[in-house]
Amino acid sequence: MTGRHGLMIEPMSKRVMNLHGLLAQSARRFPDDIALVWGEETWTFSQLQRRVSAMAAALQRQFGVVKGDRVLVQSQNCNQMFESMFACFQIGAVWVPTNFRQTPDEVAYLASASGAVGMICGQSFPEHVEACRRGSPALKFVIAIGSAAFAEDYDDIINRFDGETTPTAIVDHDDPCWFFFTSGTTGRAKAAVLTHGQMAFVVTSHLCDLMPDTTHEDASLVVAPLSHGAGIHQLTQVARGAKTILLPTEKLDIAEAWRLVEEWRVSNMFTVPTILKMLVEHPDVHKRDHSYLRHVIYAGAPMYQTDQNNALKTLGQVIVQYYGLGEVTGNITVLPAAAHYLDHDADPRPGTCGYTRTGMQISIQDSDGNEIAPGKTGEICVIGPAVFAGYYNNPEANAKAFRNGWFRTGDLGHMDEAGFLFITGRASDMYISGGSNIYPREIEEKMLSHPDISEVAVLGVPDLVWGEVGIAVCVARPGTAPDCAEIIDWLSDKVARYKIPKRLVFWSEMPKSAYGKISKKLIREELVRRGQLDELLKR
Repeated sequence: MTGRHGLMIEPMSKRVMNLHGLLAQSARRFPDDIALVWGEETWTFSQLQRRVSAMAAALQRQFGVVKGDRVLVQSQNCNQMFESMFACFQIGAVWVPTNFRQTPDEVAYLASASGAVGMICGQSFPEHVEACRRGSPALKFVIAIGSAAFAEDYDDIINRFDGETTPTAIVDHDDPCWFFFTSGTTGRAKAAVLTHGQMAFVVTSHLCDLMPDTTHEDASLVVAPLSHGAGIHQLTQVARGAKTILLPTEKLDIAEAWRLVEEWRVSNMFTVPTILKMLVEHPDVHKRDHSYLRHVIYAGAPMYQTDQNNALKTLGQVIVQYYGLGEVTGNITVLPAAAHYLDHDADPRPGTCGYTRTGMQISIQDSDGNEIAPGKTGEICVIGPAVFAGYYNNPEANAKAFRNGWFRTGDLGHMDEAGFLFITGRASDMYISGGSNIYPREIEEKMLSHPDISEVAVLGVPDLVWGEVGIAVCVARPGTAPDCAEIIDWLSDKVARYKIPKRLVFWSEMPKSAYGKISKKLIREELVRRGQLDELLKR
């Protein structure tokens, strides 16, 4: 290869640090500092590293795992799940965590689709093991977390290989380390391939943009599954030698969360808007000391202005928003704590999800891939080092996901002149009524400012006259009894008439995904199950 000045440049391998190095480095620097807390047990960084090395040796020597092999993990949050990530990284294997709430058949599909050679599985999921063994011929071994009839116990294996070491695998920038399964809101879930080089950038970007002052003196509480965004967030904590604290059980116990915040002087946590809302509205937030909190990071779904204000009033100016899909590993925008304001007059951009993350670039594009002017709504597209390598073994999905080098998020939005991004909604959420494009989030924001409404989701449904109309599924605030006609009348001077939902329904609770997000797919299914969709269509 000839460079621009005529110099001969030999192609070189893009060798990078194996992500296991994040743990190894902290274990050298802070061997006796607490790395992980789960229930009544704690592990120092040196203890955690020793256990990871033992499992890495076992995977390699007892089970024959080699670089590039995929290892499926079906587990609730626990120390073994946390360790398994670094053990896979160390030998160059690919960590394939599942959403532990998925059914046996769904997990069996993930095992088959990923080509997993082995499975690490919590003792509570024997049916999942059976389904994976039945549906995945490539599956050679299973390791049980806890005592189980279906496989040898993880900790017994650790004890047998305790003290053994194995060389850390040499990896290049594009070598996969993690299959990050999308939620599969349409069709089957897809495995986004995350690589060692990409994830090193993501860790750096998180520390730069989300929690820039994180050190080994910090502590981070995990209130979401490690299989997705929380797992990536915890990599950043390990990189800085900070403590990771897991909730003692799978149950999201808000009172226990605030107790742990106080006990361990928690300084940061990663969550989603619905869980942050629960944390803020729980009475224990006023009983426990949370003065050490500096970064309460929320992502995964839009957070409405009303809920942002409640969080600011209760916690102070500590909330940090980022926007980013799993395929871009959470690295599209950031709205730092200092940019969250209670005073709307002081905030020129209420509703924004922030500005572009360091090292990334955003383009708002029309349906032909042309960049459109500020203020115009289009599809949010992105390039940069945080973008994934593509979907595993899925050329059709890759062809749809990329255009002219840009990753197409499928989200709609616009940017202002200063580069702040406003998300209008998912392209799949938009509906067309009487020829007009309607973006549900705008309506939801307005409805949530009503004092009697706690949660809301607006969906487009078929209509014989208008093509589609809106239906709003709502949850009332405790102690209120909202009147649907009164709310529709209240909306009349807040949004254009054609945007007002044709019908409102109130449920006691909103269907949510395993990650705490309000799921419109589940809401639509529930409307059908209750017969409320058919009832609307007859009108």
